[in-house]
Amino acid sequence: MLPESLLLPAIRASLLAGRNIMEVYSSDFDVELKDDLSPLTLADKQAHNSIVEELAHFGIQILSEEGSSIAYTERSGLQQLWIVDPLDGTKEFVKKNGEFTVNIALIESQIPVLGVIYQPTENLLFFGCEGKGSYRLRNCGSGFSLPDTLSEFLALCTRLPDTPPHSDLRVACSRSHLNTETSRYVSKLKKGQKEVSFVQAGSSLKFCLVAEGSADVYPRFGPTMEWDTAAGQAIAVNAGGQVINPDTGQSLVYNRKDLLNGSFLVKGPGLSSGMEF
Repeated sequence: MLPESLLLPAIRASLLAGRNIMEVYSSDFDVELKDDLSPLTLADKQAHNSIVEELAHFGIQILSEEGSSIAYTERSGLQQLWIVDPLDGTKEFVKKNGEFTVNIALIESQIPVLGVIYQPTENLLFFGCEGKGSYRLRNCGSGFSLPDTLSEFLALCTRLPDTPPHSDLRVACSRSHLNTETSRYVSKLKKGQKEVSFVQAGSSLKFCLVAEGSADVYPRFGPTMEWDTAAGQAIAVNAGGQVINPDTGQSLVYNRKDLLNGSFLVKGPGLSSGMEF
């Protein structure tokens, strides 16, 4: 199926998942620990179930952080695959700082061709689609109704990037992950720039900061999984940016045998050519 024909269904799935998440967020919820000691809540499970229910009838398999794994021998031959993180930023969810998201991506021949990121606490939606570009929509909470056609919907949204030019180099950084390698990278940037400033955000929102132009680069030197980055990559790339391995300069690819990502840089349109780090 063409990615653009799946965009509205993916957005609908993200909004429904967000509403399920907020029901749990406002309650006195329990926190479990998974085998890797990362947190798990009822919100993760309910968001997963609602996304699967919404997308399953398209006949495209779904690889979700909270779902049963698909053997590589089975998914390696798939032309299309959904990669989903029903609640990206569970640590942020538990802290109740609001910076968690729903991530839904469509992978085609190992490339993220569609990505949706929804921040339910802010009713804030970001999405990107091959051939259509990347967009942001505010105020899409419980009272919002999706239009029937994609053209009607895009007319409500803001095309990205949309941030005025700025003289300083803005670095997106995490509230939860700032390791030695990231600090070293930032120090290197400071030596080459007149002014470096920082924009903090949790979960996949850092990809969105780069896509809209609020940040110029997001460096990540630490472990992530494919479902953490696929949707954000689609949004950043379709806004004119890049998501690359800093050692090879190559774009990240998906539906790999090993779902663990290496280090990466998300570079905005102004950095994707000419300015290298």
